[in-house]
Amino acid sequence: MRILFFILGLANVVFFAYAWFGAGAQASGDEQIIGQQLNPEKIRLLAPEQVSALTRKPEPPKAACLEWGALAAGDVARAEQALEPLAFGAKLSQRKQEDAAGFWVYIAPLASRQVATQKAAELKRLGVEEYFVVPDDPKWRNAISLGVFKTEDAAKARLAALRAKGVKSAAAGPRGPQPDKTYFQVREASPALAAKLNELKQGFPGTDVRECAAEEKKG
Repeated sequence: MRILFFILGLANVVFFAYAWFGAGAQASGDEQIIGQQLNPEKIRLLAPEQVSALTRKPEPPKAACLEWGALAAGDVARAEQALEPLAFGAKLSQRKQEDAAGFWVYIAPLASRQVATQKAAELKRLGVEEYFVVPDDPKWRNAISLGVFKTEDAAKARLAALRAKGVKSAAAGPRGPQPDKTYFQVREASPALAAKLNELKQGFPGTDVRECAAEEKKG
């Protein structure tokens, strides 16, 4: 009997010791884990402007002022007709500019517009991307312009590059006063409208879409 009481007493002592020291150690371990998770030394408060920057929604892309040209007089009406479905309204304007005289590389006037178009297709197959069929100049109608330059040396360099591609009928020479060219400007053009303008220019060889000059953006 005494042995039984002794065993029960020893069990109570062991249970009491575990309850007192084991629970304390576990609590201390939990606190240590929580402390490691929080990393208080790494916590920092953000200034109001920093919080605002994190929560601010990204701004939509700004609309641009775009210019499409240069269009010869004979192409202006067709270009206006192509622009009409886009309904630019007051955002659309046009300006005229006289090209200064200089030097150019060209293929002499061909027999008809059809022949000139066929020649242009041949140029494209040879890897020539920059060319323009002259539509309405009495002297140069159906000629093909392959570049306009301020100096004779620049024109000759362009001619040499074309010859290297296999273009044999081109020539370089001085360029007299030219008729006014028309440029269409679209203000506040969204990326979607810019894409449509770039599609339109495909039907008007020799034209390009670019950003308006700085002084024109202010106007």
